[in-house]
Amino acid sequence: MHNIGKCLVIGLFCILNSTIYAQQHFRIMEYNVENLFDYEHDSLKQDKEFLPSSLRGWNSFRFYKKVQHIAQVILAATGKHIPDIVGICEIENERCAKALAYQSPLRTLGYKYVITESQDPRGIDVAVFYQPATFRYLGHQAIRIDFYGTRRPTRDVLHIMGQVVSGDTLDVFLLHSPSRANGKKASEPYRIAVAQKVKHIADSICHNRKAPHLLIMGDFNDTAQNKSLQDTWQSVPPQEPYVSSHYYNLFANEKRGTYKYKGEWELLDHILVNGRMLQENSRIRVKKHTAQIFSPPFLLTTDKEYGGEKPFKTYHGMKYQGGFSDHLPLIVDVEIDIPQTLLF
Repeated sequence: MHNIGKCLVIGLFCILNSTIYAQQHFRIMEYNVENLFDYEHDSLKQDKEFLPSSLRGWNSFRFYKKVQHIAQVILAATGKHIPDIVGICEIENERCAKALAYQSPLRTLGYKYVITESQDPRGIDVAVFYQPATFRYLGHQAIRIDFYGTRRPTRDVLHIMGQVVSGDTLDVFLLHSPSRANGKKASEPYRIAVAQKVKHIADSICHNRKAPHLLIMGDFNDTAQNKSLQDTWQSVPPQEPYVSSHYYNLFANEKRGTYKYKGEWELLDHILVNGRMLQENSRIRVKKHTAQIFSPPFLLTTDKEYGGEKPFKTYHGMKYQGGFSDHLPLIVDVEIDIPQTLLF
């Protein structure tokens, strides 16, 4: 009996010690889904390009097929765990968000979402889908970007806050910066303006919270070398020592792209984190070497004009081809410490 009791004590000691290091795997995904419009006219928006009467012939069948395709991509990116947070760019309205959450193969997974309602003339918005069991919603804000009449309005930036299993707050920013229409240089000041506005809010969180955990993701419409990222965010590749209030671009050293234009791949989608998210003693930390461009074969097609492959889009020009998007998604994994009280 004495030996049995001793073994039980040793076993319990080992269990307690092992639970100290128990972790939850938490997956984050960002995806510009390219023009997820419904098929009904909104009199307040310039959405006539995506109506049954348009040259594109957009209709309910094509809409729901695209919704199914987006769900397929999210499920394919699951691995051992479904994505806990999915940031979606280029979604028109809440009807589209509801279709994705409740009328697609995602409907059994319990996703909740928040979506902006911005002043973008076409009705383009961003939305964050999240798993309420792993990301307890605390609140959100839509950050409006004002160009004071110098340019048409752009998409709001979505800032959502949630509590993760460690008890800490994770702040997620999702943005879709102004496009390069009318030229990269001419439009650059507007992307810089978006970066400045969001960084000001992020800096405030970093300076006023004891242990801030921030993640900024989306379609920046800029590469890591452009001013909005390099000068405004002052983002750099992950490198020690990690400073809590500095921002690190998890894709700064990525050689591949998420978008192809005239035969050239460009990395326009990014995920940034503050230094706290990279520190070993943080209870929410990025898993090293998990940042990836998700590019399964079904998301690509042959580039007959320039060679190689390119994203398999919904349309080629005005011709419907039933593809997915002109962007490829990003994925990053995070480790979250589980309190011992939750393990018994």
